Amino acid sequence: MRISIGRLVNFHGVKGEVKVLSDSDFSKERFSPGNIVEIDGKNFEIAQYRTHKNFHLLQFEGVSSLNDVEELKGKEVMQETDAVQLPLAENEFHYKDIIGLEAKLEDSMKPIGTVTDIFETGANDVWVVKGEREYMIPYIEDVVKKVDLEAGHIIIHPMEGLLD
Repeated sequence: MRISIGRLVNFHGVKGEVKVLSDSDFSKERFSPGNIVEIDGKNFEIAQYRTHKNFHLLQFEGVSSLNDVEELKGKEVMQETDAVQLPLAENEFHYKDIIGLEAKLEDSMKPIGTVTDIFETGANDVWVVKGEREYMIPYIEDVVKKVDLEAGHIIIHPMEGLLD
């Protein structure tokens, strides 16, 4: 399965180096030289990678001119989810594994909806759960009590007012 890891937003210089705005928490690993990315249906092997002013600059093998990549501006940068081994610490998960899980209340195991999106807020992630309503569930230890990927659900203990 392919996922979006960024968007090609511009170019740097005239030798075909591209500026990517990353969507990945693992940019360094995903953009390492030798890795393959797909842009607009074409595969590119990364030859060089560096950062500059909040952008990720990539040079592709066989690309030596801006003309070689000019038509790719604004396109999604895709990569196979398992193309790179990404180290996860305890209680860290890939977004793709969380989105789609059913959210249940800790005390009654009553389902309240499904995780449909994840937002990064800086302090912690917020999981969007859609059911009868849309709930914003902070991914913090006091609220998300258990993530069970095998069973396909998360168990939450809502703080006062969270589900109101």
